[in-house]
Amino acid sequence: MQTLGIKRTSTADTEQARPGPGRDLAALFAGAAVTIGAVGAVLALTDSGSPLRGAFALFFLFSAPASAIAAVLRGLDPYGRVLASVAGAVVVDMLVAQGMLAVHRWSINGGIIAVAVISGLIALSVLMQRMHSRTTADKVV
Repeated sequence: MQTLGIKRTSTADTEQARPGPGRDLAALFAGAAVTIGAVGAVLALTDSGSPLRGAFALFFLFSAPASAIAAVLRGLDPYGRVLASVAGAVVVDMLVAQGMLAVHRWSINGGIIAVAVISGLIALSVLMQRMHSRTTADKVV
C-alpha cells in the first residue's frame, strides 16, 4: 500500500513577502559606498590635504573593482561572491601597481585612473551582456 503525502500550505507560505526596512537599508548602504568611493577618487586626484583622503581612496581602490567583479559573478552564492570579488579586487590593484612599476610610470593619479578604467570596463561588459541577452530573448519570443 502506498501513502500519498499531501503538503498543506500554511498561511506563512501564502503571504506575499513585504519589502521591509532591510531592503531600504541595503540601498542606503550601497549609495553611501558609492559616495565614499567617488569622494575618495576625487580627493586623491585633486591632491587634497584632507585627512580622509587616504582612507577614502583606499576604499575606492578596493570597492570599485570588487563591485564590478561581483556583478559578473551574480550566479554564485553570496559568501563565495564576496570572497571572489574581494580577491579579484586585490588582483586588479596588484596588477595595476606591478604594471605601472614595470614600465617606470608609477603615479597615484595614474593608479586611480587605471583602476577606475578597468572597473568600468568590467562593469560595461556586464551591461553589454545583459543587453545582448535581452535582445536575444526578444527575438526568440
